[in-house]
Amino acid sequence: MRARRCVAVLLWFCAAASCAWAQQAPSAVLPPAQLGASTEFLKAADEVLAEMSKLLSLPVLEPLKRSVRTKEEIRTYLVRNMHEEQDGAKLHADVRTLEMLGLLPKGYPLEQKLIDLLTEQIAGVYDPKGKEFFIAATTEPAELRVVMAHELTHALQDQSFRIEPWTKAAKGNDDAQFARDSVLEGSATVAMIDYLMRDSGTSFRDLANFDPTLLMGDVDGGQGMKDVPLVLRDQLLFPYLSGAAFSVKVLSAAGGWTGLHSIFEKPPTSTQQIMHPDLYLRGVQPETVELPQMNGIVPRGWKKLDENVIGEFGLNQVFKQFLGKARADELAATWSGDRYAVYEQSPEGRALLVIRVRLAGEAEAARFFAGYSELLGKRYAKPASDVKAANSLFFDTANGGAFIRCSGRDCLLGEGATRAQVDAMARAMGWPVARAAAVSPARPFRRPGSLALAGGQPGQPLSQGLSAR
Repeated sequence: MRARRCVAVLLWFCAAASCAWAQQAPSAVLPPAQLGASTEFLKAADEVLAEMSKLLSLPVLEPLKRSVRTKEEIRTYLVRNMHEEQDGAKLHADVRTLEMLGLLPKGYPLEQKLIDLLTEQIAGVYDPKGKEFFIAATTEPAELRVVMAHELTHALQDQSFRIEPWTKAAKGNDDAQFARDSVLEGSATVAMIDYLMRDSGTSFRDLANFDPTLLMGDVDGGQGMKDVPLVLRDQLLFPYLSGAAFSVKVLSAAGGWTGLHSIFEKPPTSTQQIMHPDLYLRGVQPETVELPQMNGIVPRGWKKLDENVIGEFGLNQVFKQFLGKARADELAATWSGDRYAVYEQSPEGRALLVIRVRLAGEAEAARFFAGYSELLGKRYAKPASDVKAANSLFFDTANGGAFIRCSGRDCLLGEGATRAQVDAMARAMGWPVARAAAVSPARPFRRPGSLALAGGQPGQPLSQGLSAR
């Protein structure tokens, strides 16, 4: 069974997938429907809306428009929404960031791919701007009410909590905004589960070990999913799967659906809280991280495209791409905060990406250094040259320097810098000077030894902490 046949609108992530970490609900105004809504459809929508209102303890506060849409209408809507709502400069910045991290192939036709993918997958949408619920004409009758349960949850949430401004309140922090989107999609997925179980005498609270991935069916079943990069696939699924797991945990702790308002009043502030709901329940917040002062480091004529937050989810994606899921989960979970900036010399010219990551402790920073060093070794199997020092690694590549340098709990990493720029950034943060020794590029890069991974500390000599050869 295809994913779109289970979870309604599994794919509203135009802005999210475009920028890797941020998600945004559709808002373009729909044109008049070409297809007339049948009496049966209108009756079903009214009945499901009433049932979801009772289940969620959310009142129906205003009339809701309902319509049936053709695939072409849906495509037109998606294209117009993308052009009206999406900031072209932000999209460009996010694509450059993804490319520099090795998560998106250079020249990947992202916008066209998103439109094709969304058109194929969407079964239903709630439009918060037009206050309208519409369903795809291709949706099978047997699945109609399941789709409605998910989308009408959004409609009820919107009437009580105004979801569009609520989501946009986190604008400027892509990670926090993606976390809010995960609340919306995760809670709607759990509400759909409850709707399916409404006659069984059980609810989501009886499914403590329930795996939400079982809802997805064959995610690769659609033709459009076959060549989607890993980061976009994971970003597509995260709000529904991890968001559902988060919702089950937090709503159970809050006493059920009556506690939904508490999540909207106190939303999660990071994807880390979505991935680890206990941190949200304990009130553990991400730390604020500042980048070094870049004046005089970035040459004149270079433009800052964006400055933002990657978060644990985004960091996990970087490690997962090159080291696999298990290592990614281990290394990214020590994230405590970050800040990144991406610069460009000219449109489609040279670019510079700088990321400052704060880890849970110095031992975690040492393990992070070892893991990211291994990542660079895999990504740049044959660099022009590499330079290593205590807690510092610099690869000279065709696209500029790929680097990581750590001090205390913080690591500075990125792509496209010169060695002089990395040194200048470290000095700007008051870090000790790294005494580097060039290493022959003919000798293959190796993963740091297991003892160094377990016990290496920032500031130790290379031979003691992060020896590699």
